Parts: sequence; C-alpha cells; structure tokens
Amino acid sequence: MIIRKQFKFEGAHIVRNCSSKRCKFSLHGHSYIVEVFFTGKGLDNGQMIMDFGLMKSTIGDFVDSFDHAYSMWDKESGEFKDFIYNNSARVINMPVSPSAEAYSLMMFKVIDAIVKNTEFNNGEQDPEVHAVRVHETQTGYAESRREDMDWVDWGIEDITFSQDIKDEWRDPAMWDKLLNGEKFVNDIVEQQV
Repeated sequence: MIIRKQFKFEGAHIVRNCSSKRCKFSLHGHSYIVEVFFTGKGLDNGQMIMDFGLMKSTIGDFVDSFDHAYSMWDKESGEFKDFIYNNSARVINMPVSPSAEAYSLMMFKVIDAIVKNTEFNNGEQDPEVHAVRVHETQTGYAESRREDMDWVDWGIEDITFSQDIKDEWRDPAMWDKLLNGEKFVNDIVEQQV
C-alpha cells in the first residue's frame, strides 16, 4: 500500500547549464507541488501507514523552507552569492543546480533521513519514503525513487539554510538534529480500546 501527502511552495531559482536560455540565465520562479509517497510493512494502531498529521512538523517545515525562497546552486560565483544573500532573507544553498529532478532527489534524500531518524510511538510498521514527485509546472514533474539515490554524490550536510528560514521552523535546531542523527520523537499515543 502507498499513501501520498502533498505539499506546495512558491520558489525561485536559476537552472545553470540547462538547454533553455530563459532558465539558465534568468531568475524566475514556479508554483511547486511536492508529492511524497510512503509505504510500510503494515498498519499502525490507527489503521494507517503513517498519520498524515505527523508529516506537518519536520517534513512540512523542511518543504516549507523553499517557500518564497531562492534556491541557489553552491557553484554560483561569489559575486552572485553575495548579491542573493544581500537581497533575499530566504536562501537555500544546494549542492545541485535546482532543477525539478535535483529537487526531487534532494527532497527524497532529506525526507528519507527524517523518517529514518524518527521514533514512531503508535505501532507504525517501518514506514519509509517510496517516491518523491516534484511538479515544477502544471505539465511537468520529476519523480525520484530509492534506486535513484545511487545518482546522489553529496550529503544532506551540503545543504544550508539562511537564518530567516531556520527561525521559522517549529524546532530551530531541526537541521542540526538531523545532521547529528538525533531522533525526532513522536508522542506516545494513548490507546482508546
């Protein structure tokens, strides 16, 4: 069984080295839709793979980090980086040029790490990320799956967020916890029957 949770964000980028002249030379934005698909080995005490409500905090904050933010490839020139940081409070510095494919791979990698570092307390049966689909436009999306993680030659430690983004997280230490392998602990659910 597969379940799906949808998120969305409005984000800006430049996709360097792509074929389209508009995309590789001009700042522009999109209304992104992110679909995260989960699977598990069975149902929890609430008869769910994983409660959708659990996805609002850490996973939701991670995806929301990209909302009204500039996603910047870390290979941009120092002059361009300075311009962006001097003119935008919300910036994500990424080890990849921010194409839909790169977003999908990055979001799979990070959300998978979040799920693996979460202590579930309602009988969840090993929930895991099955796929992440990132719609960049109404007519195009990229989808990554576990087997695509072989393409990733960078780690989540290579992604950085501006302070304004971190200040809006429910847990401002969320990223440090993830990098240090600290567990995100879900509340123990009192059973009603």
